[in-house]
Amino acid sequence: MIASEAISRRSLMALLIGATMTAPFTARSEVEATPPPLSSATSQFIELRPLVEAPALKLERIDGKMIGLRSLRGKVVLLSFWATWCPPCRRELPLLERLQQILGPRDFEVVAVSVDREGKSAVTAFLERASVTRLHPFLDPNRSVGVTNTENGTSPFVLYGMPISYVIDRQGRPVGYITGEVDWTADEGLAFLRHYIADER
Repeated sequence: MIASEAISRRSLMALLIGATMTAPFTARSEVEATPPPLSSATSQFIELRPLVEAPALKLERIDGKMIGLRSLRGKVVLLSFWATWCPPCRRELPLLERLQQILGPRDFEVVAVSVDREGKSAVTAFLERASVTRLHPFLDPNRSVGVTNTENGTSPFVLYGMPISYVIDRQGRPVGYITGEVDWTADEGLAFLRHYIADER
């Protein structure tokens, strides 16, 4: 009888210890798999599911160079649509320039796409006024990359508001978007982007 009680106590202790050891591990794994929260003054980050690789879109940089979106695979890309006539966009663009400097070019790329109808002339004048010299924006005056409705099947990047930023993972898949001005250089913004930079799957 005494031996049976001892075995039962040992079994109970083993179960309790096992539960104590495995529960924190599971909770930690769930936290790591989930990006930290990110919000702007008007919205929060919206995740896209299922994850699908973006099509082979070509982007025209302000210097005339054409760059394929797929050429940036292996990096996390912040694809941000903006315009010179949009006050929140004008405030956010210098922050995007600083963000690129903070996170560096090896694992991360800011792709700031202007949707100004006037194209290069409007963007160049704004960059001079804003003293933005290291960030080289892209031009999309015809809205072929940033589309204004979901009926256009050539691009997954719908302009639900301005500014709007899409995060693209290392595999070239848009993981979600956020509308409104975001301070990407603040702790919240940096932690959010570093979550995807650290994920090399």
